[in-house]
Amino acid sequence: MRQTLLMEKYPVFDLDLDKSETTCTSVDDILDRLKAKIDAHPKVAYIATFDHYSHTQSIDGTIAEDIKDARNIVFCFGVALPNAHVLAVRPRSIGVADLGDRFHICFMEPPMEVATKEMEAWCRELVDKT
Repeated sequence: MRQTLLMEKYPVFDLDLDKSETTCTSVDDILDRLKAKIDAHPKVAYIATFDHYSHTQSIDGTIAEDIKDARNIVFCFGVALPNAHVLAVRPRSIGVADLGDRFHICFMEPPMEVATKEMEAWCRELVDKT
């Protein structure tokens, strides 16, 4: 995974996963594996899956030519609610795009290190070691 600044302000983690590096053959497969990680974690709540590709198509929005599918899985590591300001950075999501020959998986860095490490691990585990 690499960490970059999107638009010079948003800390984002990205993973480009060649389809030859995983047994996942679709965005659905990746989302299923991520949802299993979310469901197995005692302090994480699954919220929804958002089909960003279909939504953008339905409003005649612009979609890059190489994007074949794009969805976000939305969840929350709500282990504490110390003040109302933290609501601005919750819930979390991981985006998954099918770019034809590879998947692009990304998320914005959470303010909680434990969540960052967990989300990074979930994404890295999508690479099948053979």
